Amino acid sequence: MGTLIVAILVVLIGSGMCSGTETALLSVPEVRARQLAEEGGRAAKALHGIKQRIARPISAIVVLNNIFNIVGSIAVGTIAVSVFGERWVGVVSGVLTFLVILFAEIMPKTLGERYAERVSVAVALPVRWLTTLLTPLVVVFEVLMRPLTKGERSPSISEAEIRILARIGRSEGMIEDDEMEMIQRGFQLNDRTARDLMTPRTALTWLDADRSLADAREEILASPHTRIVVAPGDLDQAEGVAHKQDLMAALLDGADTKVGDHVRPVAAVPWIARADDLLQQFLEQRDHLALVIDEYGGLIGVVTLEDVIEVLTGPIVDETDHRPDLRDYARSRGRSRLMRRQ
Repeated sequence: MGTLIVAILVVLIGSGMCSGTETALLSVPEVRARQLAEEGGRAAKALHGIKQRIARPISAIVVLNNIFNIVGSIAVGTIAVSVFGERWVGVVSGVLTFLVILFAEIMPKTLGERYAERVSVAVALPVRWLTTLLTPLVVVFEVLMRPLTKGERSPSISEAEIRILARIGRSEGMIEDDEMEMIQRGFQLNDRTARDLMTPRTALTWLDADRSLADAREEILASPHTRIVVAPGDLDQAEGVAHKQDLMAALLDGADTKVGDHVRPVAAVPWIARADDLLQQFLEQRDHLALVIDEYGGLIGVVTLEDVIEVLTGPIVDETDHRPDLRDYARSRGRSRLMRRQ
């Protein structure tokens, strides 16, 4: 009788540990495992390694679990025959099945999911040793399953999941409202293009490169922009920009020069350029403005570093901005002209 009880306990404990370990490992997000590994600890690093290639450790755990369930059940049945006789084998099998479902499946999996992080860290090293021990057998299963697992592995986390996690963090008080808004805005960088952010050509201040500073004096002083687009007669042939302070300094010095003598070349970007690429370009080239061209090479506006940053922060209006949004102003002007023509 004592042997039978010991055999049942071995089956329940062994199978329960396998079930709880499997659930815990699958419940810990890979991002959290990476964070734990960066914080240090041999077990945490082992856990991160397991999560990076989770299929093989899970296969090893399943193999061991089935050894406990199948071989253990056979052993329990054999011992039960010797103790009670063949008439009670069915009763013993039924009781064992009930105990396995309750104590080797439901209970350990529930606890494994609830305390996933603690359990995963605790079992990471033993699971790694078990995986190494059962590697030959697991490799056989991997070869058999390869036709069903071909293809690229999906990302461990998606943009939608990060958004949801941010909302959950805010609802639980872990993330402030302004942090939540910044996270949501950050995802807009690769959704917004230069055409969405630019100041349209209808709202630009531009000067002919061949005009003298004296002749363009009034337009220079009246410009609300710190950078003025310079072009040789045709705006589509823009060469670059002139800084308003440079032009005003030349005017004060009485220099007899042309606007084109003060031009600084700037990059031109296609209208489909994404905001995140624009931000990287501005940082690398240490520039603050780029010309935006359409598919035919014509100038349709300019985009600035401030325009890109506003995607993250919202509108930036300083004391020199008489119109908060020149893009809206330009669009309204376009609509007004269209209505007058009609």
